[in-house]
Amino acid sequence: MPGAPLLQVRNLRVLFPVRPRLFRSANAWVRAVDDVTFDMARGETLGVVGESGCGKSTLARAVVRLLKPTSGQILWEGQDITRLEGARLRALRRRFQIMFQDPFGSLDPRMTVENIVGEALDIHGLAPSRAARQERVAALLKDVGLDGAHGSRFPHEFSGGQRQRIGIARALAVEPRLIVCDEPVSALDVSIQAQVVNLLQDLQSQHSLAYLFIAHDLAVVEHISQRILVMYLGKVVELGSAAKVCRQPKHPYTQALIAAIPGSARAVGSSRPALSGDLPSPINPPEGCPFHPRCPIAESRCKTETPALREIQPGHFVACHLAK
Repeated sequence: MPGAPLLQVRNLRVLFPVRPRLFRSANAWVRAVDDVTFDMARGETLGVVGESGCGKSTLARAVVRLLKPTSGQILWEGQDITRLEGARLRALRRRFQIMFQDPFGSLDPRMTVENIVGEALDIHGLAPSRAARQERVAALLKDVGLDGAHGSRFPHEFSGGQRQRIGIARALAVEPRLIVCDEPVSALDVSIQAQVVNLLQDLQSQHSLAYLFIAHDLAVVEHISQRILVMYLGKVVELGSAAKVCRQPKHPYTQALIAAIPGSARAVGSSRPALSGDLPSPINPPEGCPFHPRCPIAESRCKTETPALREIQPGHFVACHLAK
């Protein structure tokens, strides 16, 4: 996509200290996000997939600065926002918003829908009067397929899918350029998932939005994304177009994820077994390639040499010594 990137993430790390006893200094660190680098273009959907515990949600929260990175850079339209705080960070947050996984826990049950959606308008001074605020909230609710007159209701009066639509309206209120979608459909029924994904695509066209779409369901991510980033144990192991990653996966981990999808054998083009074994601990990750304990094709060097993320085809990057 032409033009300067909207978002650039460079060598991002997010580590969490492990404290075995109260008031003791950390003697170990959880490497939730470990040296992650990628770019996002304006209006693009970049999907992020991986098993639970691979660092997807931590990456989402770091990108919108709900978590402070341990090291690395987050460049928003060329500006490094990694260390921004206070009013300067708050002003930039108009440009990037986040949708959470749980439509039940992400909305304050004591607030009406009008106040939930309108709170950001108040914070950023986007509604000059109460009447303008009500009109804007009603318009946002209509945009996401809800009745604009339901602003006086509370979250418990809506279904799960409707609550997630309220979350989308809240994210849209400040006219962002990027919305980080942190597993926004995983808590919904399959039929409702399709409705929400289609709504997100419609809103993307209407508002020129970019999405960082995080999920564990590779089929959903393939449907909505232009490119896909695959994470394993806090690291990027594959990055490329949705078609290349899903139909010609190069990393053994990506191949195993796709093999686990019913009816996906032809997409993988091989008879590799589905993924087995457990994700290693991010406190003490394996030396060398982090995937080698579970990899069916690992060689001796995979146990000692960490593979770099390298471009094996135009726009297709893989962190594997054996990928071609």
